[in-house]
Amino acid sequence: MDTTVKTIKSLGVLCSGGDSPGMNAAVRSVVRTAIGLGMDVFGIYRGYSGLLEGNVQKLGLASVSNIIQRGGTILDTSRCLEFHTPEIRQEAAHILFRKHIDGLVVIGGNGSFAGAMALHREHGIPIVGIPGTIDNDISGTEYTVGFNTAVQTAVEAVDKIRDTASAHARTFLVEVMGHRSSNIALQVGICTGAEHVVLSNQGVDYEKIVSDIKKGEARGKTSSIIIVAEGEKSGLSYQIKEVLMDQYAIAVHVCVLGHIQRGGRPTALDRLIASRMGHAAVHALHRGLHLHVTAINKGELVMVPLAGCLEDKNEVTGPELDLISALAI
Repeated sequence: MDTTVKTIKSLGVLCSGGDSPGMNAAVRSVVRTAIGLGMDVFGIYRGYSGLLEGNVQKLGLASVSNIIQRGGTILDTSRCLEFHTPEIRQEAAHILFRKHIDGLVVIGGNGSFAGAMALHREHGIPIVGIPGTIDNDISGTEYTVGFNTAVQTAVEAVDKIRDTASAHARTFLVEVMGHRSSNIALQVGICTGAEHVVLSNQGVDYEKIVSDIKKGEARGKTSSIIIVAEGEKSGLSYQIKEVLMDQYAIAVHVCVLGHIQRGGRPTALDRLIASRMGHAAVHALHRGLHLHVTAINKGELVMVPLAGCLEDKNEVTGPELDLISALAI
């Protein structure tokens, strides 16, 4: 691999993995910042799959007009399992060379970053990553683009469910996304006044759930909301429902929010952070800082090594756990 620092005259930008609100704001920022620095910018459609298909188009300022408020991604996205093989990555590198694309901005999660890391190590492609996933589960950064919008969407849904739960004196299990992370569940639980939160990295404490419901009933509450992080696959709430009904004689209803959390207009916070990250990613490539990721640490935007962002993050802070316990009495 050639380790010579390359001058970036043109760059490609792609979104990979699951979509998240704010990706369009990041794409817009990348394109406009790069053009402002005199670079050519190419949009790679459908992530790594689209790269392998040669689905690459040059982008101009007008290409990213009126997209900052839109959910999803105008570049589309995909999960490309074939990218795990060296031969496929070699073909991807050849396509970038043939199209005279000097560097790559990858917007996605840790799987997308792992592919970017391999592409750099094997073929010297300059890479900068922007963390885009609603789960906020990437190590090395306190925040990922799309997380705030997903939480806000879930909070609004739970508020509506709370109205029905109160009107009918019911207990609801509301399942939110988070395959290996409980960050959405925890913040939604705090913001909706949930009686209990089931975390994805812990076993289900049925005795605690029942105790929390009973405590509410003892002070006159006729309804309860239990927030459930889905875990490795959706549907955990139905398992919890069966146990509560069969072993504790507690009638509960289930609502799985599902992919509604991925869509919708990004919040102002996601638009702001995505714009800042896109701008920083291009400047990093421009000054030769490759194989890094834009990150938020202690509230500040910093560049961190890509290698430190490849592990799953499922950290739930003590203060947040203490807060939800204190407020759910």
